[in-house]
Amino acid sequence: MLILFALFACFILFYINVLTHHLCVRKAITPTRAIRLFRVINICVTILLISAYVRVFVAIHLI
Repeated sequence: MLILFALFACFILFYINVLTHHLCVRKAITPTRAIRLFRVINICVTILLISAYVRVFVAIHLI
């Protein structure tokens, strides 16, 4: 279960980074602002993925 979720999380993070890169290119965001944007988005997505894993882990063990 953990390996499957880790692969899923890596795919989601990669895809979100690709979309963020396209946003930075399209909106012509400066490199210093792009670094901060990537950092904020990656932290938010990581928190979301960890909370989703905890929710699924608790739900599986309560069954």
